[in-house]
Amino acid sequence: MTRELVTTNAGQYEVLIKSGVLEQAGDIIRSVLGESRLFVIADKNVWDCLGGRLATSLRERDWILLATPLGEPRKRMEVIEELCLKMHHYGADRRSAVVAFGGGVAGDIAGFVAAVYMRGIDFIQVPTTLLAQVDSSVGGKTGCNLASGKNLVGAFHQPRLVLIDPSSLDTLSDKEFGAGIQEVIKHGIIRSPELFEFLEVNSEEVLGRSKDAIEYMIAMSVRIKADVVKQDEREGGLRRILNFGHTLGHALEAETGYGLLHGEAVAFGMVAAARLSERRGRLDAQQRRRIESVICNYRSLPVLVDLDARSIAERAAGDKKSVDGKLRFVLADAIGQVSEELDPPSEQVIEAIEHALQVSREQERDELRLDVIRDAAVTYLQVLASMTVERVRKDNLRLTRTNLELARSRQRLGAASAAEVFRWENQIANNRREVIDAIAVRNQAEMALNRILHRPREESFSTEQA
Repeated sequence: MTRELVTTNAGQYEVLIKSGVLEQAGDIIRSVLGESRLFVIADKNVWDCLGGRLATSLRERDWILLATPLGEPRKRMEVIEELCLKMHHYGADRRSAVVAFGGGVAGDIAGFVAAVYMRGIDFIQVPTTLLAQVDSSVGGKTGCNLASGKNLVGAFHQPRLVLIDPSSLDTLSDKEFGAGIQEVIKHGIIRSPELFEFLEVNSEEVLGRSKDAIEYMIAMSVRIKADVVKQDEREGGLRRILNFGHTLGHALEAETGYGLLHGEAVAFGMVAAARLSERRGRLDAQQRRRIESVICNYRSLPVLVDLDARSIAERAAGDKKSVDGKLRFVLADAIGQVSEELDPPSEQVIEAIEHALQVSREQERDELRLDVIRDAAVTYLQVLASMTVERVRKDNLRLTRTNLELARSRQRLGAASAAEVFRWENQIANNRREVIDAIAVRNQAEMALNRILHRPREESFSTEQA
């Protein structure tokens, strides 16, 4: 089990990282909170999938489940009130504690409920998505959205414990998993060239969900965030570096009606922030391209069409990180080092957004290229296989002809019957049909390959586009 200690003004708490820790959660929670009555606030979809594991570990405790759909559109004040009313109905008091079970939204909402119910009760984070495990479950930020912007209402309320079970990620879709990786990329950009290079070099292992790769990413990300939070718990200075990519990412989420995964929006925001960093003379072009390449390699940059860069910039102006209406950006000085800039030129901000929109649209083309390559590779293998079958059947035909000639020679010498000769003649006829069929299959495969390789220019892969 990996243990990371988070130190804040409110005290210390542990982050425990171990596959299978869900089954041990009851005993671990007891060691921290004693016999406090627990209210498990869970994303219903996550609970239906993973909740049995946590429930088994809590079977000897006094606990109540409050499961409800908790996607980003539900991250609103009315949901907070609904949960607080349910807790009051079931007799929650100041000795009770909240357990947040699910992704980042579940953690934000459950943490905010714990922060405001009876002016603050204990809570524990049990994050089940990669994004929540590497980022939002650590540091004590809780809250909800307003129609005008993301996380505009909330509180700093540190958990008493964070339990991270990497095996819970087995249930994530590739889309959700990739979105979580974007927060890991962020940690590499702002604080750790080592982590960034790991992601740059080991994308196959990461996307393949190697156990060692996942546990390394989680532990490194938790360590980076814990170090930042220790120095600046309430975002008075250093902690703001964790907002790299988030100013424009949050604006994009609001502009699209919170229909994107948070990590997808952060991917867009980081591409824009890297471009703006280059335009401001902070980041060289090579490192900007490396950042974009790693973000795109993890396939979480959404394809964005019919969006206006100026409208996104106007959304950003209402972000809670703005000062007197001036935008505060975290920009990259190098991979592993960032700093803040207040109110960069608006035209450069808009150009950076336009650049990110363009990069996002290119993802569709790149996916199409990959489809073409995959289709061509599969069809080429089919061509090779059909050629092999054709060759084998032609060899069989040649062998059968030789056997027929031998049978006829033996018949002339009285050593073979007419029936034996007739049998070989029938076999030749069968072998000829097999050869004709094999040639037809091979021709069809070759024509399919030619169609793929000669698709219209806008649909096909070309070295010019590459």
